[in-house]
Parts: sequence; C-alpha cells; structure tokens
Amino acid sequence: MDHAALDALRKSHPGWRLLTADHAPLVMDFLHRTFIAPNVRTLAQPEITSRLEDHLFHLRSTLGAEVYPRTATAYLEEWASDARGWLRKYYPPRSDEPHYDLTPATEKALEWVFSLRQRQFVGTESRLLTVFHLLRELVEETNTRPEDRLAELERRRAAIDAEIDRVRRGQVDLMDDARVKDRFVQMAATARGLLSDFREVEHNFRVLDRDVRARIAAWEGSKGSLLDDVFGQRDAIADSDEGRSFRAFWDFLMSPSRQEELTTMLATVMALPAVQSLEPDERLLRVHYDWLEAGDMAQRTVARLSEQLRRFLDEQSRMENRRMMQVIRQVEQHALKVREAPPEGVFVELDEASPDVELTMDRPLFSPPLRARITEQALAATSAEIPTDALFNQVYVDRAALEGRIRRALQARRQVSLAELVTDHPLEQGLAELVTYLAIASDDPNAVIDDASTEAVPWRDDAGNTRQATVPLVLFRRNRGKEVAHAAE
Repeated sequence: MDHAALDALRKSHPGWRLLTADHAPLVMDFLHRTFIAPNVRTLAQPEITSRLEDHLFHLRSTLGAEVYPRTATAYLEEWASDARGWLRKYYPPRSDEPHYDLTPATEKALEWVFSLRQRQFVGTESRLLTVFHLLRELVEETNTRPEDRLAELERRRAAIDAEIDRVRRGQVDLMDDARVKDRFVQMAATARGLLSDFREVEHNFRVLDRDVRARIAAWEGSKGSLLDDVFGQRDAIADSDEGRSFRAFWDFLMSPSRQEELTTMLATVMALPAVQSLEPDERLLRVHYDWLEAGDMAQRTVARLSEQLRRFLDEQSRMENRRMMQVIRQVEQHALKVREAPPEGVFVELDEASPDVELTMDRPLFSPPLRARITEQALAATSAEIPTDALFNQVYVDRAALEGRIRRALQARRQVSLAELVTDHPLEQGLAELVTYLAIASDDPNAVIDDASTEAVPWRDDAGNTRQATVPLVLFRRNRGKEVAHAAE
C-alpha cells in the first residue's frame, strides 16, 4: 500500500468516493435507512424514489428549503452512475422496471462509518476465545501424529467426565450477564457480516457474467474454444478457497435440521434477560432465512451465466445455418446465370452423378402383399348397458389438494421438504403426482429448488412394485409476511 496505489484507490474505489463526497451524510443516512436497517436486498425505482422524496422533504423542513435542491430522481441517477458507483441499477428478469441495490463497496463504507460510533457494549472475551478456538482447531486438525490426537481426545473426555460429575452433584456453571452480552454481540456482528459477504459473492458472480457477455460479443473463434475458456474460469471460481467455502456454507444452510436447530437456538437466546437488556434487533430471529434468500440470489446469478452460454450456442447455430443458406443461394444464382448464358465448348463432364453399387445381399427377398379379408356383419341394436369405466379410468391429480397438504404442513413448521411431505402423505398417483409437486414449487416464489442437492422420492405402482425418483432438493417455506406477523405475535 504505497502512495501511488493509495492515490489510485482514492480515485477509483466507490467507497472512498462516498466518504469524501460533499453530500455524504445524505447518501449514507438514506441508504442505511433504506437497505441496511430493514435488511432489504433490492427496491423498484418508484418505491425508492418515493422514499427519497419523503426523506428530502423531511431534511428541507428541518435544515432549510435550499438544502439538497435536486430532485430524488436526479440523485438516484447520480448515485447509480459509473462516476459514483454507490448503487447498482439493473432490470430483473421478466421486468421492464429498473431496480436498485447496494454495491459491496457502499456497504463496506457504511459499515466502517457505523463502527466509528461509540458502542453500548464492547466485549473482548468472546473474540479472544474465538481466536483461541480457531488456533486450537488449526493445530489439532493439521497434526499428523496419532498419539497426539489420542492424547487430546483423552484430555477432552476427562474434562467432560469431570463436568458430568459436577452437574450430577448440582454444581452447574452458568454464564453471567456480562459474558452473555459479550457473546451475543459477537454473534450478531458475525451474522450481519455474512449478509454483507453474500452481496460481495453475488457481485463477483455478476462480474464474471458481465465478462462472459463482453467476450461473447467480441468472439470470432470457435464455440469450443470459448466454452473451454468460460468453463475454465467458472471451475476456477468454484474450486477456489472462496468458492469451496461458499459451497460448504450453502450445503450446511440447506439442511432442514440445521435450520430448525438455528431457529430454536435463536429464540432461546433472544429470550434471555441479559440479551433483552441490549434491546436486540428482532430480525435476528430469522437471520438464517435472510442468509438463505441472499444465497439463493447468488445461485440465480450463476444460473443466468449458464443461460447466457445457452443463448450463445443457439445464436451461433442460427448464424451457421444462415451462412449455409447463403452459400446455397449463391450456388443457385450462379447456376441460373450459367443457364442463361452458357460458356462455349464443354462446360463440365460427369460420367455418373454418384457411383451405382448393387450388392447381392442388399437385395430384399420378395414378400407377397398381405390381402386383408373383411367380413361384413351387421350389428343389431341392443338395449344392454355397455361398461364405460375405461373411458373414465384416467389419471387426474388434484393440485388444490396437494397445495392444501403443503399449507397444513407449514402451519407447524417454517419449512418442509418434498421428501418429508411424501413420507407423511405417500404418493397415490405415482409420477404424475410427483410432477405436480414440482410444478407447485416452481410457481411458488417462497419455495427453493436446489439443483446441486438431490433427494430420493419413493412410491408404489399399481402392481405393488416400489418405484423411486431422484429429484432436486425442494423446500416449501412460509410466506415472509406471515412469518413476520407470527414473530410479532
């Protein structure tokens, strides 16, 4: 970090530009109120414009009518421009209305300014214990000597046995209020930091997507070379330390049992008197669902990269077909010109247009034609009833009934997987009912479909045989508005 590097960083980094901006208090105050405090990922242009107009009206009524004279739309356009880079303006899929989101650099600047305030409680013990536990884990998990590992395990077992004896004698060691506050503050800061990390990971995937689009627009080589280059970069990101860490975190978070465990522990900790004295943010009760939503947005960014590659292949195929048609059309035009004005002398000679090869074994044997014998018979009218059960013996899946099962399952749980639903209510109509469940999940905005994880769904067919299908992991979740109302109650 020499003088030249710092000077270049001051001129190019959006976070530094925000700290030195003339109206930095307006930008930071509004963006913190709009995105960070309520933990909002994105806002449509009409909504964020309305909020900024209300904020400017409040400031002008307090500080004077001449302060911040520009309109809300002008401020938003400036903040989202390349010269500032404090907001990201984009169009979501299947939407013609622009949306705004914070950039990772802006979030870092807001966190740094927020850390300058005097904190209500400064805990040091929890961070020291975190450092100590991490160092111990590094030392133990990298030691190749089995005797050292056995000695450490024996020491832990002795300590656990001693603690069990103390508990049996009624000697239970409890944390005092200071230690409870210390660890809660450390947990809350780490939980909020994860949301910021998700935004940065999503930004990295968007940069990769933008680079791929630019490379596709200027690519003149073969499709194989481009795909090899792009997939090489994609694999490099997935195999990097950051990519493997994100994959492990996402797999851990997608476990329903882990989510239930986090929900129970958060509710227990938030109910402690020492924690209540800190006036904690109630949104921490569902912070793991915010992680899930933020991670899902990062995964969807990767999916858009795959969609862009598919469009490139389709476009290349259309261009190649168009080129072939152009060549054929040119040959036809030349042939018409030659027909109208043939050259003198011999133009072209061909003995045969193609070789004529006849193999003995290729000659089929004679098969006499089949003569159908039709017997004419008049059908007499009868009054007997003809069974029509076969006409109505068709497979019909009641989608409303399946949706009712999902709603009843979510009344007692925050989320339920497709495998759990099938365990409670076995499939009665086989594959058709399973496909209906998948269609419901794809149409439900609160459902999550993880293509990277799979689960097995069994059923019995009409003959009594056991069938099984391997499908992506599907999680049905409650509506976010109902979760907030339930948490308030």
